[in-house]
Amino acid sequence: MLLQVCPNGARTPDEHPALSAEPSVIAADVAASVQVSEATTHVGVGSVHVHPKDPDGCDSLASEHVDRWIRAFRGACPHVELGVTTGAWSASDPAERCALIGEWQELPDIASVNWHEDGAEDVAGLLLSRGIGVEAGIWTLEAAERWAVSPLAGRCTRVLVEIQDIPGDQVLAEARAILGIIRSARPASSILLHGEERSAWPAFEIARGLRLDTRIGLEDTLALPDGAVAASNAQLVDLCGRRLAD
Repeated sequence: MLLQVCPNGARTPDEHPALSAEPSVIAADVAASVQVSEATTHVGVGSVHVHPKDPDGCDSLASEHVDRWIRAFRGACPHVELGVTTGAWSASDPAERCALIGEWQELPDIASVNWHEDGAEDVAGLLLSRGIGVEAGIWTLEAAERWAVSPLAGRCTRVLVEIQDIPGDQVLAEARAILGIIRSARPASSILLHGEERSAWPAFEIARGLRLDTRIGLEDTLALPDGAVAASNAQLVDLCGRRLAD
């Protein structure tokens, strides 16, 4: 199983003491996550999904910001797969997103593309042409169906099934429905299942039970399973690594 850490997401620094607009701060937390997972469990962090920020703490696809964050993470976690977002909230116009991505000088290993967003295939195609792997972000049944018929579906490194913030008792049914579409269309696809907010811990346990890749970090939840506020990404990763190792 792959364990991915998602350290910040679209959250701004005022949402948690461990969040920052300074890439070295987030990179150090992720490096600590990698170290603690390797030291305490047999499940190490194999991938990072980070949201590069501008100096105000807002997501950015501009090369001056993306390049700076990539360099910080390459230095802190040199042997871990590094991924970034291409979310439309950073640049709503698909042509603008592609133009910004085309200017990147420091390239990540992988980038997520949300398949429900306008221009998803154009963004994915550009990433692939630049040698960057694609994680297909699937948030809904409609997005899963759209991805299933895409000519790029077979070229995606993995499918990132993102269960949105819904009540915990609804997560299993939603996950099963989306996974059914993906497996029917592309049975051999690598799938990473995770949730957000209320869905985060239920989705983690489902992924654990199904032996699917999964992820954890302050992007997806600020809380531990008991509701207490997590101190850091390293604490969340340590807990998940121990559970996956059981």
